[in-house]
Amino acid sequence: MDHAADTFRTDLMTITRHVLNEQSRHPESRGDLTILLSHIVLGCKFVASAVNKAGLAKLTGLAGETNVQGEEQKKLDVLSNEVFVNALVSSGRTCVLVSEEDEEATFVDPKLRGKYCVCFDPLDGSSNIDCGVSIGTIFGIYMIKNQDTVTLEEVLQPGKDMIAAGYCMYGSSCTLVLSTGNGVNGFTLDPSLGEFIMTHPDIKIPPKGKIYSVNEGNAKNWDTPTAKYVEKCKYPTDGSSPKSLRYIGSMVADVHRTLLYGGIFLYPADKKSPNGKLRVMYEVFPMSFLMEEAGGQSFTGKGRSLDLIPTDIHERSPIFLGSSDDVEEIKALYAEEAKKAGSA
Repeated sequence: MDHAADTFRTDLMTITRHVLNEQSRHPESRGDLTILLSHIVLGCKFVASAVNKAGLAKLTGLAGETNVQGEEQKKLDVLSNEVFVNALVSSGRTCVLVSEEDEEATFVDPKLRGKYCVCFDPLDGSSNIDCGVSIGTIFGIYMIKNQDTVTLEEVLQPGKDMIAAGYCMYGSSCTLVLSTGNGVNGFTLDPSLGEFIMTHPDIKIPPKGKIYSVNEGNAKNWDTPTAKYVEKCKYPTDGSSPKSLRYIGSMVADVHRTLLYGGIFLYPADKKSPNGKLRVMYEVFPMSFLMEEAGGQSFTGKGRSLDLIPTDIHERSPIFLGSSDDVEEIKALYAEEAKKAGSA
């Protein structure tokens, strides 16, 4: 894409225009999802602005302390959660919300209810704020059959039932990546317009990558297939070049790089976290949905990530996602291990 030429383009594909175009492909649509997504986009803009000021707020002793009026200043993750809860409720299109920040699901007042459930992590990687590393918001959207009598059981749907997912990354630029089940598109916030402009149309992950992304500090607790795979990345036996290790420690940033450049992102189960560390409903599912829509794969160590049926809103799972060929390699190692265990 010629970004220099784009500077003077007057026919811009904004995220609103893109979502409306998608809506027009479904003549029966009433625009509910479009309205919901526009509220999510507003929440992302608000958080992007707050993240940009976070360092200054700290500098002037604001974040998490009391200001001159005696009001307590909110930490950024708490603030982000409030922003998204308010944006989603006020859209009038949601009936239940699941947030990483809230222990219980939030059931929307019946007068304001719509047909969607949104699961989200308002500020993923928030421990990285102070050192300027990219952080982000992750969200997944489900449809609920009966909004008036919605129960927690209806929220615990497998990832394959998701109708839309995305993330917004707050970094050197503010990038929103979205899929409504018809491919993956990336948008960048133009601060001068206050609009997300399409900069990465129809993202497709390369079938094989040169990068692996994992927290090697946990290596002593890994199971055999993960240890074997990482060994293979570093010391390939087929004459190929070793893979490069890149690990930011912020899921949004690591997955974003994997999506654009290819490779694999791993957060396996280990002795310390036997169920893995990442949460199924608002980390594993949305990222797996995007990865599959872009032509990649996502695997839990036992099966396809999107086939998981959660039993708790904060359930955790191991995850291996990225380029199809790379994920196939780790799947083969787990199959080999299962075969050994079966014959033992």
